[in-house]
Amino acid sequence: MFTGLVETIGTVAALEELDQTSTGGGGTSLTISAQEILGDANLGDSISINGTCLTVTEFDKSTFKVGVAPETLRRTNLGSLKKGSPVNLERAVSASTRMGGHFVQGHVDTTATIQSVTPDGNALTFRFKPRDPAVLRYIVEKGYVTIDGASLTVTKVEDGPEGWWEVMIIAYTQEKVVTAAKKPGEDVNVEVDQVGKYVEKSVAGYFEGTANGEFAILEKMVSKLVDERLKTVGK
Repeated sequence: MFTGLVETIGTVAALEELDQTSTGGGGTSLTISAQEILGDANLGDSISINGTCLTVTEFDKSTFKVGVAPETLRRTNLGSLKKGSPVNLERAVSASTRMGGHFVQGHVDTTATIQSVTPDGNALTFRFKPRDPAVLRYIVEKGYVTIDGASLTVTKVEDGPEGWWEVMIIAYTQEKVVTAAKKPGEDVNVEVDQVGKYVEKSVAGYFEGTANGEFAILEKMVSKLVDERLKTVGK
């Protein structure tokens, strides 16, 4: 679990498509240079790389290695990284972490393409078009969305097959995340707010009669709201 508050920007030291070492597992591996976050590192730790939760398989004082599964390569933009590419990094939350962003799983839903970057004073407004338009139902104005691992607030949404959304990146954040330097046509990793998914499944379960105990609290909330609404309509 992460907060979406990027701790530092690291650099890709190596990307191996067929890493046959014991820490590469015979698949794709990434080695990241990031001395700032490795002081308390342990093997098996989770670190978010551009919003993707990955497991540390090897590390030293200045670099760490992670394996990248085929599903991760299909779902994210990590496969397009090259040696020297900057990446957003965040360690998993601890008991003392302040939740300044929102609950981020590090499970990327899809990628999105930057449609435009528009200056607004000292801020930048980014417009994104998702590869999978279905995620737009989870994106609402003033809600959260995770872009390359950074928790950002949605400022505008346009639904539909050609839909998009916008976020504004303030001057301070521009210096702390890789997204601010990206240009139209480049891709970003996207994770939508997980609460929307749970609510959707709970509501669907309520109306289909297939709800189970996993979402009992939400089911009770939805049931109460629906019943109250039906009583109001019936009057």
